Amino acid sequence: MKEKNKRGFVVQSLDVVERVGNKLPHPVTLFAIFALLVILFSALLSGISVEHPTNEGEILEVNNLLSAEGIKYIFTSMVANFTGFAPLGTVLVTMLGIGIAERSGLISAGLRALVTSVPNQLITAALVFGGIMSSMAADAGYVVLTPLGAVLFAGLGRHPLAGLAAAFAGVSAGFSANLLLTSLDPLLGALTQEAAAVYDPVYAEGMNFAMNYFFMIASVFVLTIVGTLVTEKIVEPRLGKYEGGVTESVDGVSAIEKKGLLGALFAFLATIAILSLLIVPEWGPLRGEDGAIIQSPFFSSLVPVILILFFVPGFVYGRITKSIKNDKDVADQLSDTMATMGAYIVLAFAAGQFVAYFTHTNLGIIMAVSGAEFLENTGFTGIPLILTFIVVAGFINLFIGSASAKWAIMAPVFVPMMMELGYSPELTQLAYRIADSTTNVISPLMPYFAIVIAFAQKYDKKMGIGTLISTMIPYSIAFTIIWVIMLVAWMFLGIDLGPGSPINYSPN
Repeated sequence: MKEKNKRGFVVQSLDVVERVGNKLPHPVTLFAIFALLVILFSALLSGISVEHPTNEGEILEVNNLLSAEGIKYIFTSMVANFTGFAPLGTVLVTMLGIGIAERSGLISAGLRALVTSVPNQLITAALVFGGIMSSMAADAGYVVLTPLGAVLFAGLGRHPLAGLAAAFAGVSAGFSANLLLTSLDPLLGALTQEAAAVYDPVYAEGMNFAMNYFFMIASVFVLTIVGTLVTEKIVEPRLGKYEGGVTESVDGVSAIEKKGLLGALFAFLATIAILSLLIVPEWGPLRGEDGAIIQSPFFSSLVPVILILFFVPGFVYGRITKSIKNDKDVADQLSDTMATMGAYIVLAFAAGQFVAYFTHTNLGIIMAVSGAEFLENTGFTGIPLILTFIVVAGFINLFIGSASAKWAIMAPVFVPMMMELGYSPELTQLAYRIADSTTNVISPLMPYFAIVIAFAQKYDKKMGIGTLISTMIPYSIAFTIIWVIMLVAWMFLGIDLGPGSPINYSPN
């Protein structure tokens, strides 16, 4: 009993989270269960109705999926529900470009070049910054940067676990922030847009996947500062002097890799210049009506833009370093990337059925309207509501690691509900992203948690889940606090969260 008490309440609580989470079904099974529950509740709640919130006079009733028409819909829509699942195409297309950049070696070399080329006094900041930017390709951040952070700190005579923690915090707790658009933006954005369309199709049509871009750019610099301070003022002093004696030399960037990085940089700049010709001049073919930029084909085609911006530099780097010798190598790397997406495609099939059933039955919009009316009657709105939503989403993240799986469940209810209360879908998505990112580093069920523990055990054989979580809790708390402060300030100032992405919702 004494030993158990020594572990601390927080660690014991997270042990409970791990045990409960491990008993949960696989996300694919969860979505299948949810889809069946939607079918059941559509029959039980048949006859309930509300007035459409944006189409005055239109009455929405619960559509019974166990009726003759409902059963017909289930069978005839199954394929369309899968192929029409909003994030499916956007994610697969985006990953084609990111896959080339990652498998050619560009992203790995770029991260190593970043953190090994800065002065020693800036190593911590470089690790946190590099980790945040690595969300361009999350796997590279966990696999490359986390162990590299430990090696760098050990080589400087600092505690290697502090370097590992700094990198892990940037990669995982700062996952949503970036200076560039990443695969996460269209992945979550498609689900948000689909959920908003249930409430207001006209508004949803004007949304774009860069809806949180301005906030996330600012977050990169703020989180880098906070992550550096937490590492050097809290985590590293707590770890104390390292006595393990395990040191390694850091593999720098070879001459051919440097040449490849330079070529990739020129290719990236040239690609931006060419793409700019399509949008900057008034005659640009990707301009909108009357020369509009935000409401334009350009912002409607961010997925192919991301594909091109990653593919071209990745290809050039591969050609220079010989990791791509011919078209067969390109095809193989693209195929390997798509092979890793198998689990996501299966998840998309189950999630697609759940989202489609939820929309078709009108359960989502009815729950949103009823929930919003309840919150208004109780006076629970404004910033307290947003903060409560962040707490709820963060708690769910302790049990379900997949960002897209959670948002596919939550978006159909919370996006319309917040719209009914006057908050934009863009704001709701941003609040979700804050909650999802900041709790990644303390979730034992996060897919890469075990890998990080394995890296850490090289320097501390006794390192376990509880020790790693206790090390990462300061980052989780600090990132949450600073992000919430930023969000509240953003809301008070009324600054757009991204291009054409306001904080408040008003029908078009």
